[in-house]
Amino acid sequence: MTQDEVLAEFRAAGALLEGHFILSSGLRSPVFLQKMFVFQDPARTERLCRALAQKAEAKFGKIDVVVSPAIGGIVPGYETARHLGAKAIFVEREEGRFQLRRGFTIPEEAKVLIVEDIITTGLSSRECIESLSGLTSNLVGEACLIDRSGGRADLAIPYVALATLDIPTYPADQLPPELAALPAIKPGSRALKV
Repeated sequence: MTQDEVLAEFRAAGALLEGHFILSSGLRSPVFLQKMFVFQDPARTERLCRALAQKAEAKFGKIDVVVSPAIGGIVPGYETARHLGAKAIFVEREEGRFQLRRGFTIPEEAKVLIVEDIITTGLSSRECIESLSGLTSNLVGEACLIDRSGGRADLAIPYVALATLDIPTYPADQLPPELAALPAIKPGSRALKV
C-alpha cells in the first residue's frame, strides 16, 4: 500500500481533520488524524493493517507477539497481529504508567513487535518500550500506521510506518497567528480518567 493510498483511506473515513488541535503530547497542530474514524470500519482497518503486517514482516521477520499501547493501539495491534499470525496483547496505564495486566505474558523466546496507530513525538512508544524492559529481550521493533513526525520521532528501536508525514506541531506559546486565531480542540484520549 502506498502512502497516497493510506492517506486516501483516512480521507475517505473523514479521519484527516484540519483546524487547531491539542495533541496528546500537549503540542498544537493544524492537522489531526482521527484514527477511530478509520477503525470503526472493519474492512478499511483490515486493509491498512494487512499492509502494515506485510511491511513489518519484511523488515523484522516472523513475529510471535504484538504489544500495543491502550487505547489507540489496541485495534491496529490486534488486526496487525492477526495478519502476522501472532498473539495480540496490550499495555495499559496503571498509576500513570504502562504495564502488562490481565494476565498477559510474553514467552521468553518470543519475537516481539510494538504496533502503534499514530506516532507524533514517540512518547507512548517509549513508555511502551519501557514497560517491556525486563519482560523480553527480543523486542525487534515497532510498526505504525502513520508517523506524523516526518521520521524524526526518537523511539530508540527501529520502526516502520505505512505513511510518513511532516505535520507541524507547536508549543502552545509559539503558535503561528493563523492557528492561534482558531479555537483549540482536544480530541485525544491520553487525559481520560480510568
